[in-house]
Amino acid sequence: MKLKHLSAALFLCLAAPLAHSAPLPADSETSSLGLTVDYQNSPVNLTEVLGYPIGSKISSPAAIYEAFQALETAHPQQVEIVHYGQTWEGRPLYYVAISNAENTSNLAEFRDGMRALANPQTTNAEQAEKLIADLPSSIWLSYGVHGNEISSPEAALLTAWHLLAAADTETQQWLDNTIVFIDPVQNPDGRARFVSRYYMTAGMEHSSDRISAEHNEPWPSGRSNHYLFDLNRDWLALTQPEVAGQVDALLDTYPLIFVDLHEMGGDQSYYFTPEARPYNPLIAKSQRESLWRIGENNGRWFDEHGYDYFTREIFDAFYPGYGASWPLYHGSLAMTYEMASARGHKFRTKDGTILTYGDGVQRHFVASLATIETASRERKRLLENFWNYRQQAIADGKASDERFIYIDAKRDRAGVQRLAGLLTQHGVNVQQSNQAFSACGSEFAAGSLVIDSAQPAHYMIRTLLDEQVNMAQDFLDEQERLRANNLPDQIYDVTAWSLPLMFNLPQQRCQRAPRTDLQVASSATLVPGELTNADAKVGFLATWGDMNGARLLAAALREGLSVKQSDLAFTLKSGERYPAGSLIFTRADNDAKLVEQLTQLAEETGATINGVDSSWIVDGPNFGSNNVQHVHAPRIAMAWDEPFSSLNAGHTRFVIERQLGYPVTAIRAAQLRRTDLSQYQVLLLPASYGNIADALGEDGANNLKGWVERGGVLITMGTSSAWAVQNDLLASALESASKDAQVEVHKEARVDGLLLESTEHLHDYVNGATTDPYWTSGVLTKLDVDQEHWLTAGVPETVNSITVGNQIFRPLTINKGRNLLTYASADEVLASGYLWAENKQQLAHKPYLMWQPRGRGMVISFAQEPTYRAYLDGLTITLANAIFAGASHARPLR
Repeated sequence: MKLKHLSAALFLCLAAPLAHSAPLPADSETSSLGLTVDYQNSPVNLTEVLGYPIGSKISSPAAIYEAFQALETAHPQQVEIVHYGQTWEGRPLYYVAISNAENTSNLAEFRDGMRALANPQTTNAEQAEKLIADLPSSIWLSYGVHGNEISSPEAALLTAWHLLAAADTETQQWLDNTIVFIDPVQNPDGRARFVSRYYMTAGMEHSSDRISAEHNEPWPSGRSNHYLFDLNRDWLALTQPEVAGQVDALLDTYPLIFVDLHEMGGDQSYYFTPEARPYNPLIAKSQRESLWRIGENNGRWFDEHGYDYFTREIFDAFYPGYGASWPLYHGSLAMTYEMASARGHKFRTKDGTILTYGDGVQRHFVASLATIETASRERKRLLENFWNYRQQAIADGKASDERFIYIDAKRDRAGVQRLAGLLTQHGVNVQQSNQAFSACGSEFAAGSLVIDSAQPAHYMIRTLLDEQVNMAQDFLDEQERLRANNLPDQIYDVTAWSLPLMFNLPQQRCQRAPRTDLQVASSATLVPGELTNADAKVGFLATWGDMNGARLLAAALREGLSVKQSDLAFTLKSGERYPAGSLIFTRADNDAKLVEQLTQLAEETGATINGVDSSWIVDGPNFGSNNVQHVHAPRIAMAWDEPFSSLNAGHTRFVIERQLGYPVTAIRAAQLRRTDLSQYQVLLLPASYGNIADALGEDGANNLKGWVERGGVLITMGTSSAWAVQNDLLASALESASKDAQVEVHKEARVDGLLLESTEHLHDYVNGATTDPYWTSGVLTKLDVDQEHWLTAGVPETVNSITVGNQIFRPLTINKGRNLLTYASADEVLASGYLWAENKQQLAHKPYLMWQPRGRGMVISFAQEPTYRAYLDGLTITLANAIFAGASHARPLR
């Protein structure tokens, strides 16, 4: 079926001015082209369910959920709602399966069949051939991952209603051939935020003016979820329930096509597959060919109705951390659709056209149907390609010289367990050793991970674990050519994402299989810890350096336990060595419930806590030394609201609250101008995408200076560290671009003649002597660690961080503070990704983490965002040190 087969009345309800939208037809209608679509199959009138014609109002998540429940009630043999979780704010997360009665009644058998087809290790070719002959096709349509991209969830409802109500032959053929999975609202918390606040701004008439309040959301926008995550960037770390639950559902069903429907700027048209360059090299040729066919069919539908569209621009297929990328590495197809957004009821484009909310609903509806048609038409080829992809994955794994991947649990057991659970959640088969063993010429501790890449998830393994994924050389050459001509590059997102590097877990690879007892790792990212020697006379110790210890400290402080922390490593009389940062719980400082409390905390946090009968130390500080600090439970505040980055604020709050387990109080930026902060020991300033100076002013800067000097710990991140420099809170400086040959730029009306000797000379002149360093889209960089400071307790000699943007700081001089994490040398600073050559040179040995004492307090500044997308687990212990050790080393008047 093409667009012309659809009812004219169905489109009139969307294309007409929204204030006069007609209800959806309840009976047979005749299109303007003289073709008939019978909508008598559904007894559900969506106008009656919603209380308004579809497309005439931006529906809340609750209204959409109620409408899908009505469809399920009316069509119990064809519709099944499946819940896969709930949001932080308690809203349901669900998808809807729609097909003919036979397919819907056999959903369990379909899931079993797809899982069998996905596993050539247990399914032979003959069995696969029968599955390919019998299984229906499948498509997963995901709508509304960004809550303020408003038209697609309504299109989800319209798509579902059409599939159930239309009685024409072609629609019935689709449902005979295909199971359609619809996730109508991926981000209900964000959408609810947008809808509520949008209608608070509406007046007598909706405004189309882009400067109106209707088109300019307050901070934070509805794009993000409760913890202000861009959910479309969480498909690697799986930290948020909206994404983690959807991944579970996808691995349960293995849909053959996945479409993520978005909105973009209102002055554009409509975008669909094929994607822009660069393509990730792990995407198979057959997948790219199928994406082209899907796009071509979409184009036919759009041409038939006169809709503008574009392909192969802006949105590339390189970064795997999107919803529209992740399924590719399991053998499915995945793509992004983007509709110009009205961001409200109507929007005046730059050429004067009025774009309506209904326009967005209509085009997403058409794109959805067009892709369903392709899924149905290409059923057999899609199933065959899926099976072949999974077979080829095993073959490529077996042929690899790096078939077996080993990750040692010796230094960071918490990180290894988190990685094991995360990989399992991604559908990777991970094994874990029960005892120490040797492999690849190295020794590995008990609990280490062993991953045989000869498995159906081979390409997902490589996507997540490979330290480097290269873009095509001709694409990189083009980016360098564009830069040389002062044109923007075409790199859309980060170019590095290796989980072992971000977790700071070294990996080894070789072709030799392990000779040790292994067990299949679970999806648990935390294994309960334990308390040993519960009858110990003096107290209990826990090592520092991983998330288990950090969670234990946070939980112990919340429980009101008395905790000490050693700035230096120490050795017990028994010979047992404890690293710097280790935690000390003495019986003398705590009450009689200490053992009971620590036993429970060990189980909850994963920490191992050891009892000791003597406090005699043979090397390092004794428990009563000035190098052992009493850790007070700090009250933590965070700057909130404009101009601070909602993403960085949300990521940071999430890491502290949900990964460390400690509460944070959000304080609006304007209140920091004069508010008495004396009840807080720590204040975090997230990165900013606006002017902090305008928000805080001179009064705010002076207020924070006074608070720090009285004993506060100010932690700044990214661009807020630049504000600290500009306001004399941090004695560093931001650098301009470094050039081998500086050229003076003259401003006089007439100047001496200048001979330009080469294109490079012209480039230097055009750039001038004071331009900023060139913008970096996002790479993983190697950092060297000064381990002789309490702020780096438990941090290994090197760590990795995401570096984005163009901020480069001058080092602090020794009389002002310490540079505790610094970028590695120019030839080592790039850990993964693509970094411009001049940035490598200029970043070398520059500070990433600076510490500067001020009065009784201190400023701790990160040059970048250590909580970036909440997947830099290897840096979390550094943040924990900044918060808890920072507060214990400050000297406020108590």
